[in-house]
Amino acid sequence: MSGRARARTRDEIRRFLAVEPVQIAEVDLPADGTGPTPGPGPGSPPPAHGEVFLLVRHAGRPVGTLLTHVPEGADPGSTLTRAARRAFPAPPGAGAPVPAGGDGVPRVSVVVGTRERAGQLGRALDSVLAQDHPRFEVVVVDNAPVTGDTRELVERKYGERVRYVCEPVPGLAIAHNTGLAAARGEVVAFTDDDVVADPRWLTELTAPFTADPRLGCVTGLILPARLRTPAQVLLESHGGFAKGFTPTTYDPRNPPRDEPLFPFTAGRFGSGANMAFRADVLRAVGGFDPATGAGTPARGGDDLYGFVRVLAEGHRLHYTPHALVWHHHRETWADLEAQAYGYGAGLTACLTAVLVGRPALLPAFLARLPRGLAHARALTAVRDTGGGGAPGAHDARTHPWPRRLSRLQRKGMLHGPAGYLRARRALRNGAGRRAR
Repeated sequence: MSGRARARTRDEIRRFLAVEPVQIAEVDLPADGTGPTPGPGPGSPPPAHGEVFLLVRHAGRPVGTLLTHVPEGADPGSTLTRAARRAFPAPPGAGAPVPAGGDGVPRVSVVVGTRERAGQLGRALDSVLAQDHPRFEVVVVDNAPVTGDTRELVERKYGERVRYVCEPVPGLAIAHNTGLAAARGEVVAFTDDDVVADPRWLTELTAPFTADPRLGCVTGLILPARLRTPAQVLLESHGGFAKGFTPTTYDPRNPPRDEPLFPFTAGRFGSGANMAFRADVLRAVGGFDPATGAGTPARGGDDLYGFVRVLAEGHRLHYTPHALVWHHHRETWADLEAQAYGYGAGLTACLTAVLVGRPALLPAFLARLPRGLAHARALTAVRDTGGGGAPGAHDARTHPWPRRLSRLQRKGMLHGPAGYLRARRALRNGAGRRAR
């Protein structure tokens, strides 16, 4: 690295460390116009003066977020409510929730892959077990454990409410496939051990399957549980994991005109912390590619692989902002560096996995390659502030995206195919040793 590049990185880190924390709160605006009381996000204290990231709901359903300021001495509740009503006035009939229960609701298996994070896992399981969905089971897959902490937590605290499965081979895709094999539900929902699920998450995530028999996959909204560190604020300022507040159905028979790379822009469809599949559809495509995902040389891409494979088989994918989980973002600069590299690697590893598994897709991929390269350059470009934006708004940015993170993402993209092939070779070698 040149002296100029080192100086630029030091300056980026200095600006990064100056980013202030942001409070998390939410407010529900009832359809009858009664006065709501804003409350804190999961694990947060009640909002006070200062910057607040506010989730706004209409009659329980998320409709948008905004960044607002509570002046010192002002009442946080009334200040946040006024800001929410100005930004998101409720149209007639807005926010009517999906009825819970009923014979038409599919039986669901919730799979949570985890590795040596018993403290976080307990928080996630508490929120999953509090769901209002009437028919679901929970399967915890303990991936390549080195201690008995996860098994002990599940057996001591959750007993028969949670099934424990051990998967000794490392890799998130392998853990998810193990969970899929153990699942008894018509629908299999996947989430992570670092989330807190909204009480209606599972009902909202699975209701679209009943309404549309051609759906193979549904994804949902992911918002930050905390914005306490510069890394968390920076990530959410540039979109985080959320995909907006507009329900969208992706249909391979009618590709979206504004998605020239469809279905290879898998990152637009959702994320692995909040996704569900028809069990028979996911099994029919072979589940997730075991050479992708965290814990392998590919570094990621297992969820993206699942989305593309389901779409490539002719099934629809639906994104719903009504199915909400709160995600605990990574906390440090080193975390962001690893995440940027991993995202780049996971993206190209996923594309490699798709083409290896479905060579017939190669002509369609090559036809989209020029636009794909332009998309990759835009994805990894240095992103400056847009001015006046809010974390999670996705159309404006409050903090510049450091050049070093863009470089690491591009470097990860170059690594992805080789990482995927190395992971495949490691799996074959491991299978050969076990056979002997």
